[in-house]
Amino acid sequence: MRNLTITTEKYTTQTSLPLGEIQESSSTKRKLAPTFKPYDNQQVHMIFDLQEFIPAHHVARVIDEMVEAIPDERLFSYYSGGGRSSYHPKMMIKVLLYAYSQKVYSCRGIEKLILENLPAMWLAAIQKPDFRTLNDFRGQRMKALMGELFETMIRKLIKDEYIMMDHYFLDGTKIEADANKYSFVWKKSLKHEANLKEKIQETLHHINSLTELEALTEGDETSDELLLQLEEAAKILEGEVSSLTDEIEKETDTEKRKEIRKKRSTYKKPLYLSKFVTSIQYSEN
Repeated sequence: MRNLTITTEKYTTQTSLPLGEIQESSSTKRKLAPTFKPYDNQQVHMIFDLQEFIPAHHVARVIDEMVEAIPDERLFSYYSGGGRSSYHPKMMIKVLLYAYSQKVYSCRGIEKLILENLPAMWLAAIQKPDFRTLNDFRGQRMKALMGELFETMIRKLIKDEYIMMDHYFLDGTKIEADANKYSFVWKKSLKHEANLKEKIQETLHHINSLTELEALTEGDETSDELLLQLEEAAKILEGEVSSLTDEIEKETDTEKRKEIRKKRSTYKKPLYLSKFVTSIQYSEN
């Protein structure tokens, strides 16, 4: 019994420390771990309502409402029926028009927009038509209607003061939107209706030419011989553009300079298109 008491007292004596020493020892040894917000980009997250992320006055909503107003019967008349299920024509039209509003005309660019741009994802309802499907839709199935819809969209965006027309057609400024107000105000009216019509037709001609050229790059349809011809044509056009640029710099008469610039612009468009086709084909090979 005595030995037990001695052992207990010894244990107590050995382990007893003043309160201050205990607190100091604990604080020096304890290390807090950093904390972070939950993050795992490998985990699947479902977004149930993408439109909550689209501002109230965004151009995508204007396009959505415009296309929804088209009677289904008119669009369905372009389909024969039967066969494999097709993407809904309203979805396809919406993403094409939205891309055009952002000055994206290449179907490869539109395909990328659908994969990366939130308003485009919303208009597509997370569906992912590839560039061939988009190009076939606008260049074959809906070719007669797309020009009319593009003009209607442009006129509506001007009327509702979403864009400055001279910016859209000339300096490459993209249409933007804000949740509370329009980003652009149409500050300068076009002098004549014919001028607006002409600019719209020029843009449509560019889109149609691009559609035809993109169709040549699908699969193995573009031959080496055709690519060589396009490269040769691009060299000739580059020479013409360079020569006309030199003429403009040397010419002092204002009217003559305008005429030369107009002539130069006729070479620039086919030059761009030929370069576009060859660059796309070689990037795929």
